[in-house]
Amino acid sequence: MATQAANRAIPAPKEDPTTKPFWDAAREGRFLIGLCKDTGKHFWYPRGCSPFTLSNNVELVEAKGTGTIYSFTVMRSKEPHAPAYVELDEGPRIFTNIVDCDLDALKIGQKVKLVFKPTEEGGAPVPMFTPA
Repeated sequence: MATQAANRAIPAPKEDPTTKPFWDAAREGRFLIGLCKDTGKHFWYPRGCSPFTLSNNVELVEAKGTGTIYSFTVMRSKEPHAPAYVELDEGPRIFTNIVDCDLDALKIGQKVKLVFKPTEEGGAPVPMFTPA
């Protein structure tokens, strides 16, 4: 049974003026994604320009924080971990890690839910997912 490394160090995210609203929300336990107001489609990563229309008619909206594993792998190193693409219930796919679980029990299509993990040096927590 391979379990997620409990003490894996996560580097603090690099923040800039365009990502600050996302990281501020993460500090409050809220997970934001982009919404193109022209098309009504959600997107990841949150940014000030729609990937669908290239318009700046976008806003950050709170996501449910649930989805399914689209693809993953298990890295069997000193600190085993599972990088994955999770398809959010809102539609976009996010590259993340699956944590706090038996890595050998993961399956494509498995339901997952958001957890924020603390980072080094007091940085903003980062969104990851665990089996629902």
